[in-house]
Amino acid sequence: MSKFGFDSTADDVLEACDLSGRTVLVTGGYSGLGRETARAMAARGAHIILSGRDATKLGAAADDIAEATGGRIDTLVCDLASLQSVRAAAEEANEHFDKIDLLINNAGVMACPLSRTADGFEMQFGTNHLGHFLLTNLLMPLVERGDSPRIVNLSSRGHHIDRVHFEDPNYESREYDKWQAYGQSKTANILFAVGLEKRLAGRGIHAFALHPGGIQTNLGRHMSEKDMADLIERIRQSAEESGQEPQGFKTIPQGAATTCWVATTDELADAGGLYCEDCHVADQDDEDRMGGVRSYALDADNAERLWAMSEKMVGETFAY
Repeated sequence: MSKFGFDSTADDVLEACDLSGRTVLVTGGYSGLGRETARAMAARGAHIILSGRDATKLGAAADDIAEATGGRIDTLVCDLASLQSVRAAAEEANEHFDKIDLLINNAGVMACPLSRTADGFEMQFGTNHLGHFLLTNLLMPLVERGDSPRIVNLSSRGHHIDRVHFEDPNYESREYDKWQAYGQSKTANILFAVGLEKRLAGRGIHAFALHPGGIQTNLGRHMSEKDMADLIERIRQSAEESGQEPQGFKTIPQGAATTCWVATTDELADAGGLYCEDCHVADQDDEDRMGGVRSYALDADNAERLWAMSEKMVGETFAY
């Protein structure tokens, strides 16, 4: 379906795009994939709202991107591990901005030791899913004023590791495993897109999830050398068992390509609730360890169950 693939970069994908007049909010926007996504879109004329928890880093990144692209770059301080911070950020955004055409839920934490958000949630589930769940819903007035708006959730092939454990998402009664917790949060990112699509497609708003690829960014800041060696060995074994060549790591520009493709391609203009990888829509597959999306991550009942649980956890309901 797409002429782009594993080796494509964000600039490759956006080469023919004119994003003038488009407003793009990127969470986790001052480093790694978020920063590259913001830079590439700013270079094509987009107005960028960089969001992150560190105001100093946000300001520095905004200045660098503006200097490199000549684009308009605004900042929004938001700590996704604090519902209070999320609410404050959403209030500020709704007061200061006119619209959001593309909402890129890029921020995340991976494989961290057991820790809790400010509200007591397991850190990966709380940050990667619940923070984005609340922020996205509170920003909906801006998204609804967007032009053909899209919501893009960065998930991961890590969703293959585990499904959402609705009976104990916060590891209150089961032994913590950092990779299973990561997998649970990434499955939630996909189910959230499915839930959004069901509620918003009739309003012309479409939602997607994606795997950016394996990229060495500060997302892996909690990983030890042994963790990285184990991860590489796991990838090698998965490829061997699948009879495929193992994929290497992508560069950051390559890693941002699928985000940019999903956010802008005309090929997805009337679609949504999909999971993409390497700049194409992935097949549903419960066996392939090297690709595809697990059926439990696209299951409509799971998506509804997650939505209801998430509303209860953030203490707020959202009806569309």
